[in-house]
Amino acid sequence: MTTAFVLINVEPGSEEDLLKELKKVEGVLEAHRVYGVYDTVVKIQAGSTEKLKEVLTWKIRRLPHVRSTLTMIVVE
Repeated sequence: MTTAFVLINVEPGSEEDLLKELKKVEGVLEAHRVYGVYDTVVKIQAGSTEKLKEVLTWKIRRLPHVRSTLTMIVVE
């Protein structure tokens, strides 16, 4: 399994809406609002690096109100 943490910048005022949508995405283990440079941190897990890339590209980054992401893949 491949695990990653994704830091997300969100359009102002849409943090709660995005959080609800993120929690519906397959592979999302945790999603939290945070204070600081980023608005949301998400922990995701997928069966392979390729599947992880698909979740990021086609499911998370395409959600409404996502401005930018920073992905950190966990090294076992």
